[in-house]
Order: sequence, then structure tokens, then C-alpha cells
Amino acid sequence: MSQHAHRAGSRPEAAPFTERTPRVVAARHLTRRQGRDKAGRFLVEGAQAVREALRYGTTHELFVTAEAAERNAELLQTATDNGIRISEVTDKAAASLSETVTPQGLIAVCDAVPQPLDQALQGTPKLVAVLYGVSDPGNAGTVTRVADAAGADAVIFAGDTVDPHNGKCVRASTGSLFHLPIARSRAAAEVFAACRNAGLKLVAADGYAEHDLVEASVKGELKQPTAWVFGSEAHGLPDDVVAELDTSLKVPLYGAAESLNLATAAAVCLYASARDQRS
Repeated sequence: MSQHAHRAGSRPEAAPFTERTPRVVAARHLTRRQGRDKAGRFLVEGAQAVREALRYGTTHELFVTAEAAERNAELLQTATDNGIRISEVTDKAAASLSETVTPQGLIAVCDAVPQPLDQALQGTPKLVAVLYGVSDPGNAGTVTRVADAAGADAVIFAGDTVDPHNGKCVRASTGSLFHLPIARSRAAAEVFAACRNAGLKLVAADGYAEHDLVEASVKGELKQPTAWVFGSEAHGLPDDVVAELDTSLKVPLYGAAESLNLATAAAVCLYASARDQRS
């Protein structure tokens, strides 16, 4: 047991938890969506994401290996100061909670982040990102990070979209899912109605759109409060969904590339709106 971990208020007398320790077994259920939904909790791995969880989220417990405790003494002290339980675990136990190839040995158990739709959209939101049918967790997490960076007011996971608490999604967001309201609803019509009720114009990001966002910007259209709707990596937005929205815009491609990936397109769209709304 490291000196740092002693000071951080672990259990110096006890042996580290193993992968068979009941609390580790319970936490391992949170690596699956069903387990997360049932418990209303999820796992956050790695120093940067855990730091954001301690600052902005609700954290119940930290599992840490002796080596990770040495590396993150300050972070563990913050957890101790906040009365959060710190449990030392073996490397094998940490690996059983990790969804990465190289486990970082530091995992937090946190409360789920999604809010009700009306709560996420309260006030007068100006910029919202809606993910519709997005299955790739890395892309969903990166769009959440981009939305946070662009000063968006919320991110909404709509329809059959990946769980925002998916381990890869959480890592890709690098803590951003704690910074802005997140909502999720399988009923896309409910999401679109809530956005309209909040005064947002629904804009499809659609590679086949007639007009592009540069034209829209010149006309001053991107200054309006906007909910950008992004579709899946493979198929984009279905035609019937695009037809439900107020308008659709494409990112102009000036070179020979056939398309942009989802996260890159989202960055271009969200920043175009953010810039015009602030200018």
C-alpha cells in the first residue's frame, strides 16, 4: 500500500479488493447498459475524466490501484476532502472494471447524468446538438466534447442512439458530459417537439442538402437559436426525419473528399453557429 494512498484515506490495514470482492462485482455490472440503467450509475475511468467527475458530477466511490494512487495523490486528496470512499484494488480488479486496452487503474462510480428533456432545454437555449441514431460511442463522445467547446446549451441523444454512459463515449467526451446538460429519449418526435417549444430551429446536417452552411451564414440564418440534428456515421439522417425538420444544410466540400466523418462535420456546424451567434 503506497504512502499516498494511506494519506488519501483508503483502507491501509486491509488487503486490496480483488475482482471477486462484492463491491467490485457490483461495479462491474455498470460496464453494461442494463446494469447502468438499473443502478442509475456509471463508471468513469482515467485521471482527466475523474477530475471532472469530482468537480461537476456526483461521485460515490473511487477504485484505485497502488500505482495509480502514487500518480494521482492530489486527485485522491480532493476525493478524501469531499468524503468520497476510496478503495484500493488489485491490477486485475481494475482491469475487470476497465473497457480500455491499457487500464489506467483509476475508476470512479458516478450518478447518471441525463436530465429530463424540459430541464435540459430550460431557459432560452441558443445552440443544441441532437444525436439521432448514432451508434459509434467514440463519435458520440467527441460530439459531446465539441458541443461543450462550442458553448452549446445541451446535447440530446435521440432515438436508437448509443448510451452516453458507454465507456468509450465517456472517455471520448473527456469530462464534457459533466459540463453541460445531457438528455436522452428514444422518442425522436418528443425531442423535436421539445426543441421547438424551446424556440430552437431544427436544422439537419445533411450531406445531400440543397444549401450549405456558408450560404446560410451569409443570409444571417445561423444567428438564430438552432438545434443541429446529426445522424449516424454510416447512413446519415433518414429522409423521413429530414422532412420533419425545419431545414437542412450541408458542409461544403471544396476538395476531392467524398464526405466528413460525423464528429468533424458536427464541429464545423456547431462552430459556424457559435461564431455567428456571438458576432
